[in-house]
Amino acid sequence: MNNANSSLVVRLLAFAVGMFAFGFFVLPPMYEVFCEITGFGGRTNSSGQQVAETPDLSREIRIEFVATVNNYAPWKFEPTVDSMTVNPGKMYYATFDATNLSGEGRVGQAVPSVAPVSASEHFQKIECFCFDAQEFAANEERSLPLQFIVDPNLPEYVDTITLSYTYFESNYVTRR
Repeated sequence: MNNANSSLVVRLLAFAVGMFAFGFFVLPPMYEVFCEITGFGGRTNSSGQQVAETPDLSREIRIEFVATVNNYAPWKFEPTVDSMTVNPGKMYYATFDATNLSGEGRVGQAVPSVAPVSASEHFQKIECFCFDAQEFAANEERSLPLQFIVDPNLPEYVDTITLSYTYFESNYVTRR
């Protein structure tokens, strides 16, 4: 191989490694910041909130719960109830059941999404299992808590909010 070809191969390899590093290390944090700033993807808060209850008993909102599992994760994950009717400004509790179906300890992480997107900034999680990765022993089953409130300033045209979680295998445990 001549010098020009060797130089081209080295530059192409360096470019490929650089693109991989950008996509793997730089792009995900940038996407997280973008979603947090814009609310894109129906993202809700990622840490607990303190709010005062001011119920609007004249209005009812249907909250639908959806749970999915990443195709490669050895989990069973589902909401305890499919839906509930809530009043904006009032605190509510829900639970999701998760089971580690593998014969060894695993760590899982839930990623939330809210639809319609216009409701995501009005759906406030006070406490959520999605804030931290969850450690499970082999074949362990657990009930995971969710405490939330729907902001009374939710636009009037929104009468149904879908809260969806996707459960993934995680490589690390987050601690608060």
